[in-house]
Amino acid sequence: MSTVSVHRRSFPSFDTLLNTFAMWLLAFLWALPLLYAIWTAIHPAEFETRFVLTAPLTFENFQKAWAAAPFARYFLNTFMLVTLILVCQLVLCTLAAFAFSRFKFPGRNILFALVLLQLLVMPDILIVENYKTIRWLGLVDTIVAIGLPYMASGFGIFLLRQTFMSIPKELDEAARVEGSSFFGLLWRVYIPLAKPTYLAYGLVSVSHHWNNFLWPLIITNSVETRPVTVGLSVFSAIDAGLEWSVINAATLMTSGPLLIAFLLFQRQFVQSFMRAGIK
Repeated sequence: MSTVSVHRRSFPSFDTLLNTFAMWLLAFLWALPLLYAIWTAIHPAEFETRFVLTAPLTFENFQKAWAAAPFARYFLNTFMLVTLILVCQLVLCTLAAFAFSRFKFPGRNILFALVLLQLLVMPDILIVENYKTIRWLGLVDTIVAIGLPYMASGFGIFLLRQTFMSIPKELDEAARVEGSSFFGLLWRVYIPLAKPTYLAYGLVSVSHHWNNFLWPLIITNSVETRPVTVGLSVFSAIDAGLEWSVINAATLMTSGPLLIAFLLFQRQFVQSFMRAGIK
């Protein structure tokens, strides 16, 4: 009897097989556009719709794409943009989160509620007002103008505040007894203990602003300030007369850094999210 029960347990149930098949099917459908982009990028143009396993491989499409547009400048602009935004966000969110988690002052809960209210407002709703403000400041068509609306993040403040509140207050008292200032306490105690949260938030911020398109499209007018998303849009315009293989090669070039970074640091990526409590 026990042998039969063990034998039955060794085979997965029908529900398990169905769920596994559904997961693989959904994963394949999700990856299908990426697989098609990779196929067309590494094969000649005549194999865009002909999926022949013996088709010759080529990297000429990447060379054509790189030569057809100033992608080096686009990558430099994007790197400066995401770095500027991330540094400002980390500084401002850290100071605000520390104040909300450890200081008691009148109106603290009301101000924090206003910060949370920012999470409910879509950035696209504020595009007109943001453009008016940027034009009034004289910053149109600059990298600073792209990043200025995002330098303070309600999500970052909320995430770091929750992390700081989980740190025992006994560490505060011990550091204060040793003569540490509030900034010293923040630098030596809170920031080191919140490294997983900083890593998780940094990954989210960089990936989001690397792929941001609508606001940079509106506020930029020249090659000197366009990020890769806007540059790719201009590059793949209908009147450009480019082949799909070249366009897909350019698409892989612009999205490649994020894909490579995720593949290299996927374990740290998942662990940081689990430790930070992002769901």
